[in-house]
Amino acid sequence: MTNNDIFKKLRVALKFRDDDIVDILQLVDFKISKSELGAFFRKEDHPNYMECGDQVLRNFLNGLVLHLRGTKDSPKIPGEVLLAMSGATTKPAVKNIERRDFKTKQMKKVDSAISSVKYKNKKKS
Repeated sequence: MTNNDIFKKLRVALKFRDDDIVDILQLVDFKISKSELGAFFRKEDHPNYMECGDQVLRNFLNGLVLHLRGTKDSPKIPGEVLLAMSGATTKPAVKNIERRDFKTKQMKKVDSAISSVKYKNKKKS
């Protein structure tokens, strides 16, 4: 398993975006651009693919420790950090509420005085 594979799997497992990874790397004073970072996550046969070195992965893991645990001066509880991250990524179900509102508006427009009609669609022989 290569460093690129490890980096990809951590990114997916922790649901990180490129911005999050850049911020984590900045915690350990390692600067990298989004385009350089994107080259690590490409397929091996892609022309812009770049091998992830030990230094990049090492700095990411050290930054991840700081991100999750905090420093000695301001420690964090890793479970709370992960819960806060997952809570920030969930989207509210606004779409379902809008659908219900639309359906109730439409049902109010229906004239209840009109009875339902049964149609016969038989072919004449």
